[in-house]
Amino acid sequence: MGRNNRRNRRKDQRPAVQRTPAEEEERRRAREQAAWEVGYTEIVKENKLFEHYYQELKIVPEGEWEQFMSALREPLPATIRITGYKSHAKEILHCLKEKYFKELQDIEVDGQKIEAPQPLSWYPDELAWHTNLSRKIIRKSPDLEKFHQFLISETESGNISRQEAVSMIPPVLLNVQPHHKILDMCAAPGSKTKQLIEMLHADMDVPFPEGFVIANDVDNKRCYLLVHQAKRLSSPCVMVVNHDASSIPRLLVDNNGTKEVLYYDRILCDVPCSGDGTMRKNIDVWKKWSTLNSLQLHGLQIRIATRGVEQLAEGGRMVYSTCSLNPIEDEAVVSSLLEKSEGSLELADVSSDIPGLKWMPGITNWRVMTKEGQWFDKWEDVPTSRHTQIRPTMFPCDEEKMKGMNLHRCLRILPHHQNTGGFFVAVLIKKAPMPWNRRQPKLLRRPPTVAASVPVVNDAVEDVTETDKPAVATDNAVNEDGSIKSCSNPKTDSTNKDNVCGPPPSKKMKLFGFKEDPFVFLSDDDPIFPPIVKFYGLSSSFPKTNLLTRTQEGKKKQLYIVSKELRNVLLNNSEKMKVINTGVKVLCRNNDGEQYGCAYRLAQEGIYTLYPFISLRIVTVCVEDIKVLLTQENPFLSKFSSQIQKQTKDIDMGSIVLKFEPDPQKPDTLQCPIVLVGWRGKTSIRSFVPKNERLHYLRMMGVEVFKEKKENARNANPESKAILDQTEVENMECVNKDKNMPENKDCGENDTDEKGSCMASECLEELITDKEDGSFAGVKQEKVDQTEVEDMECVKKDKNMPENKDCGENDTDEKGSCMASECLEELITDKEDGSLAGVKQEKVPATESNMDCPDSDSKEQH
Repeated sequence: MGRNNRRNRRKDQRPAVQRTPAEEEERRRAREQAAWEVGYTEIVKENKLFEHYYQELKIVPEGEWEQFMSALREPLPATIRITGYKSHAKEILHCLKEKYFKELQDIEVDGQKIEAPQPLSWYPDELAWHTNLSRKIIRKSPDLEKFHQFLISETESGNISRQEAVSMIPPVLLNVQPHHKILDMCAAPGSKTKQLIEMLHADMDVPFPEGFVIANDVDNKRCYLLVHQAKRLSSPCVMVVNHDASSIPRLLVDNNGTKEVLYYDRILCDVPCSGDGTMRKNIDVWKKWSTLNSLQLHGLQIRIATRGVEQLAEGGRMVYSTCSLNPIEDEAVVSSLLEKSEGSLELADVSSDIPGLKWMPGITNWRVMTKEGQWFDKWEDVPTSRHTQIRPTMFPCDEEKMKGMNLHRCLRILPHHQNTGGFFVAVLIKKAPMPWNRRQPKLLRRPPTVAASVPVVNDAVEDVTETDKPAVATDNAVNEDGSIKSCSNPKTDSTNKDNVCGPPPSKKMKLFGFKEDPFVFLSDDDPIFPPIVKFYGLSSSFPKTNLLTRTQEGKKKQLYIVSKELRNVLLNNSEKMKVINTGVKVLCRNNDGEQYGCAYRLAQEGIYTLYPFISLRIVTVCVEDIKVLLTQENPFLSKFSSQIQKQTKDIDMGSIVLKFEPDPQKPDTLQCPIVLVGWRGKTSIRSFVPKNERLHYLRMMGVEVFKEKKENARNANPESKAILDQTEVENMECVNKDKNMPENKDCGENDTDEKGSCMASECLEELITDKEDGSFAGVKQEKVDQTEVEDMECVKKDKNMPENKDCGENDTDEKGSCMASECLEELITDKEDGSLAGVKQEKVPATESNMDCPDSDSKEQH
């Protein structure tokens, strides 16, 4: 301490050097130049222990070792997936094949010829493509700038995803149907979750599928990334929760007044792993790899998988997957699970489920190696001093048991077979309750005097008193803590309190992360609903009791909607579940809306969910009308077709629906329906559509929306120039003249805080927006454009416009400040998959974490 103090005193006594701003800038540039000249220390892609370990285990076929290692040292090819459930997936695919992919064929970058993108042979309907384009090439090459902007915009709109090829496999093998109840145990950052949502909405004509997805992650910050990914698909059937997957609570649902345990039809168990299958893009693994990583994660993986099969319904399917090639994390976990299931589980034969995919069967014989390189063939050989590090479940069972397990049905994907990353997948089918759950429950009735006589039901991972069948109850059911919960008929007990689903009380559960607002469902007699029904002509079949807000007091600023199944889950599990987000926004409050007949306007985010129930204020538009709406900020009615002018003549001012129906007689035109939210002003119509969605629809109609550099931008065609003019917010005469237009403060149609201020710009402004996959990219530019729009003179003069302050009701802390900036500011945003994985996970111990491996949709390495 004395030496440090003396050094600090000498430092303080030195005269301060006064430099001009120009000198400071010159010094800064000199430091940057020196850093570039020195560069980063190149990681040598060598690890002798890694090679020795896998050569001994013989997971690579004989004669292919050099090809295997050579593939690991090559960069991972870029892979994109088109969102399959949306009706315009075919239009996007056509746009890619006929425009962007053709433009890539004759390009050379740094002497390397760009190979034409190819569809993944095993992914359905040509919805996944790969190319030899690397992140650096896509981001930096001027010839690829147009394609890069396309990736950015379409990813933000939720129409495509940058996702590693092998991470697409688990959702495909789950074989999801729209009626399935699905649990994604370790969901962040969310690419696989998006696949599951797409499969639920396979039929776009059904706004509320019977099934749902509950996406869980242990890390609170990564849960908000998961929310952002899921929101892109605007589904009312998704719930994001924050729990440790190894002890995720068992949920209850109401079935005609009886509380039953919720069992899932499909479970995705993509567990935390060492991630040595991701060496091609996470080059840090080369120098950090050790067998110790696998030994430390093995126990956690077993606990998560065990908790998963406990909550799986009989006949249900669970996919266990890792981005590791190590049998300690793969076959050892699966065999341990099968052994203790005593026949309740079996490995499914999925060899024909993904035709075209090359894979190696699971192995039945392996050994355990310490980080020092010492081998052990069986548990009996392990010295006592190693028992805390090496466990019996890490070794193969006896030969007879192994034969009955059919481990050859597991799939191990090797990088050199199809130019991918490394991966492991096993599909488990549940045939009967787990052995420790087979004890039949007793009928639970409310005792006449003291409730203490009721046996306590513990929800531990291996609790022998639980059953895998729904508990039979008469009047009451047992809570998580063993107390009795009344199962009175909701029809006779529908109070406001019953409609509030708050966060778990502090006495029940210790919470971490940000405090969430409660979920408050609208009651049948809520006074805000009749004007909405009358204004938009909502049908009697509209499930109004599924509407919810995030505020208990004051005006309801945004209304969200969930499916009736998720409503059931929310109302019956508020004390045991930490819900981060659920529902899709369908209506936003307009403070001056009463003068237009309704205090709520439609939200673009949820229009596809709400539209089937709307019968009034629908305006049919043609392609040319859509182009006018999306390329001009506030066009006069005279600029539209006579069809629109006739339809809007008798429509009062306020929110409207703009519907485009394709013409089958014109196959060369846009062939997918479009539903947009608009506003009928006194003399004009405007669209309430976020920027990236505008660009998407224009692309589908053949309008070039590439934003070139300013010196070349004015040479673009007139429609492209209109887009640029709108972005740069030139003064438009029609906007200045119409005094009854609302401000389009859409912030991407996301969230506002309780004070009404937009949080999206605050929470996203620190992101790097030139990501290769485009996820989160373009947001910063959108913020600038929106600010410029708000500064338009015409908007300042208009006093009758509703503000679209849609950001943050779900994503603010208890003080009303934006939390997303806190949870995003530490992100490493240049990951190859663009999933924004890379939050500082070192703070979470590996034994308690639920992070995925560091692949495109995999978890963080511990």
